[in-house]
Amino acid sequence: MIKIDGVIFKQMIISGTNNLYNSYPEIDNLNVFPVPDGDTGTNMNLTMQSGVKEVSNKNDASIAQVAKDFARGLLMGARGNSGVILSQIFRGFSEGLEGKGEVDAIALANAFMSAKNVAYKAVMRPVEGTILTVIREASQALYDKAEKNMPIDECMDLLLDEARKSLQRTPELLPVLKEVGVVDSGGAGLCKVLEGFAKALHNEIVEKSMPSVTETGSYSTGKPAAPKEDVGNVQSKFEHKEFGYCTQFLMEIPEKLPRDKKAFNEKRFKAVLEAHGNSIVCVCDGSLVKVHIHTLKPGNILTYAQQFGEFKMIKIDNMTEQHEELVFEDKEMKEEAGVLDDPASPKIEVTTSAPDFSKKESERKEYALISVAVGEGIERLFTDLSVDYIVSGGQTMNPSTADFVDAIKKVHAKNVFIFPNNGNILMAATQAGELMKEECNVVVIPTKTIPEGLVACMVYNPGSSVEENVDSMKENILAVKSGEVTYAIKDTTIDGVTVAKDHFMGITGKKIVCCHKHKINTLMDMLRKMVDDESQIITILTGQDVTKEEFDTLSKKVKDAYSDSCDISIEEGKQPVYSFFVSVE
Repeated sequence: MIKIDGVIFKQMIISGTNNLYNSYPEIDNLNVFPVPDGDTGTNMNLTMQSGVKEVSNKNDASIAQVAKDFARGLLMGARGNSGVILSQIFRGFSEGLEGKGEVDAIALANAFMSAKNVAYKAVMRPVEGTILTVIREASQALYDKAEKNMPIDECMDLLLDEARKSLQRTPELLPVLKEVGVVDSGGAGLCKVLEGFAKALHNEIVEKSMPSVTETGSYSTGKPAAPKEDVGNVQSKFEHKEFGYCTQFLMEIPEKLPRDKKAFNEKRFKAVLEAHGNSIVCVCDGSLVKVHIHTLKPGNILTYAQQFGEFKMIKIDNMTEQHEELVFEDKEMKEEAGVLDDPASPKIEVTTSAPDFSKKESERKEYALISVAVGEGIERLFTDLSVDYIVSGGQTMNPSTADFVDAIKKVHAKNVFIFPNNGNILMAATQAGELMKEECNVVVIPTKTIPEGLVACMVYNPGSSVEENVDSMKENILAVKSGEVTYAIKDTTIDGVTVAKDHFMGITGKKIVCCHKHKINTLMDMLRKMVDDESQIITILTGQDVTKEEFDTLSKKVKDAYSDSCDISIEEGKQPVYSFFVSVE
């Protein structure tokens, strides 16, 4: 076979996708960190599944059209850095085939060189010893050796052989791979795809079978969670875009901190108020806090404040039209704002104009915030901080480019801030921003952890410009030290730390700093490495696996060790996989 067309290339795509599917848990196990994440193999598999879905019901004979459709499917389904890079490889491949109905060896070699070039351009700081190295060296070898009238199956065999050799060299280029004794997982995934391509050309199209490791729920796909109807979302229907609401309340801080309350930090409390309104007066007198603020979203302010105490009085006035009364009729709004129909509840006075639902769909709000999160408690924290839409996902399930595009469309704003909260999600979010750039201005804030995302949202100010918000967010991210505790899925030694399967690891800045049998011992050891003389605030978010007894034990241990020097906040994040997310500021 000297040439291939779109029909044959479609068979190659199906074969390559199935070959990766059959092995993706094996690819996951190549991850350097022994964390229980559905990572590279899962991300590449889900990306390929999106690509093959795009071409499965089409019968184009043109290889250029099939490649274009495949690349589009990969782009929209790209998950994680590995999935995004894979999508860029085949985007470049598609560009190299533009206008061609069929290709020979020379044209195929040129297309793979285009694939390499586009993939490298997509990564701001390319790292050798990764999937990029594998596609570069394999493509260059094919380009150098391809000849006219060379059979296409020989071309793919050559490409695959060089890719495998390049993969085996990755530990020599990336020291951490050599230390752990594995090859690059992204490169291995690419080899599986190319292997499937080659088998198809030898009339051995790979069929889908059970993966080599039993699938779990963490590998399942799903749509992003719908935004929860919270106080802020309900209140936005009534807010006046120019003047907002004069909000006043008196709150009492309990002397002994109940389990459902957070420690009150005056400095942080005032900083959050400043980020969400103006004309602020905040007086703290012993256990009483009196606040006056002009804000567009009083519900968000009330929900945030109630984390620290109970209201004695609340008064909200619409500063534009103060002649009509509006009763909070939405039950969920009442509950989240802490105003139930109970005699013991504080009296609320609200004067406002009737809601105006005549606003045209074409009229967009100025700003919207989108955050990636998983875990009921963590999602609530973000919605309390004015996040408009939660994209469900994180360490164990990376959202796709399409998930972000869908979220951007739903928030319907002129300027959209996205908080990925995971380094492996940055590229998918950025790619979505590029796709939507003609519709709105999308700014991806490079938050790589949940704590970084929370701090960035805290300083968001709807009254500031995009540039001012970006500068403020990035500046505050730099002041956060992030840590996490999770269990190890295998025995290994990395970063000089001996890790035992099923023990708990403390990880800070992508580095494993400790490992112990018990999660609380790991947390305390990690905190000793994170807290220094300049530390002022410690925040801990507990996961689904933390029992009430463990919660109480860690609260006592942390407060005994650090309450004299730091403000401490411990809250149920209810996140899966990770026992603790920790931030030190």
